[in-house]
Amino acid sequence: MQTCVATRTSRNWIAYLCESLVSTGAMPSWEAAAYFAENLFGEAPNQRLHESKAPYESTSLFLNRVYSPIVEAATRAVDLPASAMIHIFTDISLIGNSAVLVVYFPGENRPHQLLLLDAARAWDLVFPDADSFNAWAEERYGWVEAALKSAVARPLAEPMAEPLPAGV
Repeated sequence: MQTCVATRTSRNWIAYLCESLVSTGAMPSWEAAAYFAENLFGEAPNQRLHESKAPYESTSLFLNRVYSPIVEAATRAVDLPASAMIHIFTDISLIGNSAVLVVYFPGENRPHQLLLLDAARAWDLVFPDADSFNAWAEERYGWVEAALKSAVARPLAEPMAEPLPAGV
């Protein structure tokens, strides 16, 4: 009897993140590769974020550059309604965990839904190698994808919220 073990293949998330920065015009490919190599790998704490002249802005930018492509990939795996939007919010802490929130707005006056709440100490968000980063990113991708599939399927069974009368 043969047993088939299914393994989920991981994307090359570093390349995916770099491509995201390049395609949005944020930076050229060699600069994007250097940015992620310097900020995702090495010893904690990440001195570039910790000793930045504007640490709040550097941390916010870094977390958005890491999480946004992961969330974008998850949205491509789900058929979203035309009125739907996804927003990523960060609450930056320079002394503790920052919060990354991914929120789904289905549109059509339906309530929004939190897809991901991830605590991240940005200067400690470093990895020993690409495989460990890929596993970390793939895990978050899976969380967002599963939550998004659930959120998109749910409104189909629920009636639409009635709009409030004028003047209320």
